[in-house]
Amino acid sequence: MAKPATRNSGRSGGRSVFTGVLIGLTFGAVLAVGVALWVTGSNPFKSSQPEPAAVKPDHTAPATPEAAPSFDFYKVLPGDAPGEMPPMPGATASTPLYYLQAGAFQNPADADNLKAQLALLGIEAAIQTRDLGEKGVFHRVRVGPFRAMDEINRTRTLLTQNNIPATLVKEVPNQQETP
Repeated sequence: MAKPATRNSGRSGGRSVFTGVLIGLTFGAVLAVGVALWVTGSNPFKSSQPEPAAVKPDHTAPATPEAAPSFDFYKVLPGDAPGEMPPMPGATASTPLYYLQAGAFQNPADADNLKAQLALLGIEAAIQTRDLGEKGVFHRVRVGPFRAMDEINRTRTLLTQNNIPATLVKEVPNQQETP
């Protein structure tokens, strides 16, 4: 009779394949880290702090530490007296802002079209939407704000040359109440 085959007779070492793959992966990882360190030029084994140079003792002047700056809270604040409040920036009469209103439309698409025409001329405009009660909602196309009349006149001349009528609007900023 024939002898039955055993399990190990058909294989020639299953453990050796696993060991070879494991060794190959380890070797590849070490090689990849080495190439990366070589390309970047960094050495992980070198100390990042420079080695101290030989210091010769200087016996001519005694070493004194620098004095730390001292701050006094009440000297840092503006004003001389401790109870004095700093002046409010808006306490003086505020200067008015001037705008050139190029149009007011109930249809927002018309306001966008005019804003696009002004942009093609190189003029930056803004659309302000206001509810005027019984008259309805209006979309105002305004250019500005301007502070000098020279700028206003130059912009108005450019608008009239392109057949865009503009109205000068003066706006005085509101004074905020102080607490």
